[in-house]
Amino acid sequence: MVLQVVTGNRLADGVVIFLGQDGGWTPNIDAARVATAEEEAGTLQELAKAAEKASMVVGPYLIEVTDLNGALTPVRYRERLRAYGPSTHPEFGRPDVPDHLRMGSEADYAHMNGVAG
Repeated sequence: MVLQVVTGNRLADGVVIFLGQDGGWTPNIDAARVATAEEEAGTLQELAKAAEKASMVVGPYLIEVTDLNGALTPVRYRERLRAYGPSTHPEFGRPDVPDHLRMGSEADYAHMNGVAG
């Protein structure tokens, strides 16, 4: 089983949030509660649905993550953008995210922009 966390958007302001280890919601992916088995993933989904019903979060869903040198990192690029902010230039990203997590390689940028590498 892959590692998974629940993400969604905070209803009050649209900020990307993650279901935290304490059962609350946090904008910090490293504080997210991680599912390592299908049963855990199901439990996280149930907690997320309850939070959505209580109007705390909008559109919660599971995403795959990996442990990159002790930091939870989304597997899919879309989710990296949601977790860390824009990748176009460091000054536009979230200041609390280290560059090595936010920034991709030049090959990543070329691929995303449709430039053959």
